[in-house]
Amino acid sequence: MFSPLFSPPSQRGTFCLAQQGNYEDCANIFHMNDVRRSTVSYSGSGRKHRLLFGLRGPDNVSKGTFILGLSAYYHDSAACLVRDGEIIAAAQEERFTRKKHDHSFPSKAVEYCLQEAGIAASDLAHAVFYDKPLQKFERLLETYLDYAPAGIRSFLQAMPLWLKEKLWIREQTARETGFAGTVLFTEHHESHAASAFFPSPFESAAILTIDGVGEWATGSFGVGKGNRIDLLAETHFPHSLGLLYSAFTYYLGFKVNSGEYKVMALAPYGEPKYTQKILDEAVDLRPDGSMRLNMKLFNYCQGLTMTNSAFDRVFGGPPRKPESEIAQREMDLAHSIQQVTEMAMLRMANHVHKETREKNLALAGGVALNCVGNGRLLREGPFENIWIQPAAGDAGGALGAALSAWHQYLGKPRTVSEVCRGRMDGMKATCLGPSFHGAEVSALLESQGARYRRMDRSELIGWTARQLAEEKVIGWFQGRMEFGPRSLGARSILADPRSQKMQSMLNLKIKFRESFRPFAPSVIREAVSDYFEMDCDSPYMLLAAPVRQSIRHSITAEEERLFGIDKLNVPRSDIPAVTHVDYSARVQTVRPDENGIYYDLIAEFGRLTGCPVVVNTSFNVRGEPIVCTPEDAFKCFMRTEMDVLVIGDFVLEKSEQGELMEQEDWREVFQLD
Repeated sequence: MFSPLFSPPSQRGTFCLAQQGNYEDCANIFHMNDVRRSTVSYSGSGRKHRLLFGLRGPDNVSKGTFILGLSAYYHDSAACLVRDGEIIAAAQEERFTRKKHDHSFPSKAVEYCLQEAGIAASDLAHAVFYDKPLQKFERLLETYLDYAPAGIRSFLQAMPLWLKEKLWIREQTARETGFAGTVLFTEHHESHAASAFFPSPFESAAILTIDGVGEWATGSFGVGKGNRIDLLAETHFPHSLGLLYSAFTYYLGFKVNSGEYKVMALAPYGEPKYTQKILDEAVDLRPDGSMRLNMKLFNYCQGLTMTNSAFDRVFGGPPRKPESEIAQREMDLAHSIQQVTEMAMLRMANHVHKETREKNLALAGGVALNCVGNGRLLREGPFENIWIQPAAGDAGGALGAALSAWHQYLGKPRTVSEVCRGRMDGMKATCLGPSFHGAEVSALLESQGARYRRMDRSELIGWTARQLAEEKVIGWFQGRMEFGPRSLGARSILADPRSQKMQSMLNLKIKFRESFRPFAPSVIREAVSDYFEMDCDSPYMLLAAPVRQSIRHSITAEEERLFGIDKLNVPRSDIPAVTHVDYSARVQTVRPDENGIYYDLIAEFGRLTGCPVVVNTSFNVRGEPIVCTPEDAFKCFMRTEMDVLVIGDFVLEKSEQGELMEQEDWREVFQLD
């Protein structure tokens, strides 16, 4: 009989100081005398920015207490800068290095954050790392010992990076940034919890974090009130909803920590043929949402794969080979694991509500990016309001670490009015990354020999809306870059959702990705209930909702009998390009006070067409990080069959451009995700 796995957390709510002579429970158990300051640079728009960290910044440096949050060495490393509790800047390292899911120390993201604030590393009060590497190292060693000698290959592969980098966070921080002050360490799931609650619009809320694994915890819940977070219970490795989903991601032939969203997208094409088998053979899912995995089927504790031959026998064959044809079996498996995941999320939410009696729920952790599960929590769960951290994965841990230090380590107060500052929440519509001046854009375009023209805002909105109405595909680059995995109108590719051919064309000719993947709609907030069965804000594209019955198209008996990918080309609503085969859509609502120019564009498109909805997908091709700089945007535009590029008030039409001259094939640069 399995026992419930929600248990009280240990040593919760404590910060670890990384100072000489005080290394208890820290990552930095060794001392390294050779700590040098270094110069780093990142390229963008044809120029290089350089900043010597550790030197004094400008004389007009902003006053206040600056805290730098860091996440690194697993996936999606990032940096975040907080000033007196306000998020000033945040970015993932991948955007600067152009390596998708870059896990290396976020040197370039740190450089950007400091430049955005106009400060040097010496102006920082604290740097905070998002987990406790020594505890994670302890888990690694204990797990290898438990499975020895089976895990020797994995052990030998993992140890060099740990001994060279992962156990030396303080020294790495000093060497890469020039910061010589106090480095703090907070627990992984406390970082997630802080990222979920502190930027939320709630004075108090239940908190639920769900991911693969941190130090030992794989999920946690608790309560946030004012400036404090109290985590009440957690689940422990190796039993993990995130790792269960990742195991099926691997088995279905997609990359772990990258392709989970593909499993979610593939699920509606399948049937729940394996749901009961998963519950009978792979996981014991308890009424409170806790679980115990049947570790005889999994290989991630000791091996280099997620599943093993026993898993193959249970589910009818070996893992699908990446990039091979997707069969009905894979679709049915995707549907089944998605169903089990939603079941677990709902059970967890019900248990958390029962234990906390809070009306609001704040969510974070990688599993919180499952927008289909989130949509069910909103519609079927016990909470009145849900807020999801838009950078819910490890990148958001940097943000949570910095905010946790401000409120919990320094004890600074928190009020919703100070968090929101007149906006929906404390995330500033996630527009926390770099922006670029007109002079930088024109210099880039001139250097590329591009033909362009400039328009004032009114002309730009009207002209671009007309291009969309003519089924042109638009690269849209405006203001500061988004933080997190979603493009939300600052670095987006836009199109007409009414077009029956648009979904296929965007996948195959613009994004160069699998044809089964759906696209998301952006809709002005006041019109959301006209198109979707929801009437709430969804600014971060983290809630899936059914398309309204009134705009659905009736399906013929023959079309109803279609299975799998054959369902793809059946138009199902007035907005077929954003209607998935199960009549769902991953909705982004847009308000004028959050993203004014994007709102105005969608509203103008609505005035022209009667449809205030556009297709919004990330500005990149498959395997490429979302574009950061005008140079990134121009290259992506020229490499694809996009029709128009808009960068600020600059407009380029593909028909007027020459060929992009590149020394190497970009398809060899970006690895398929």
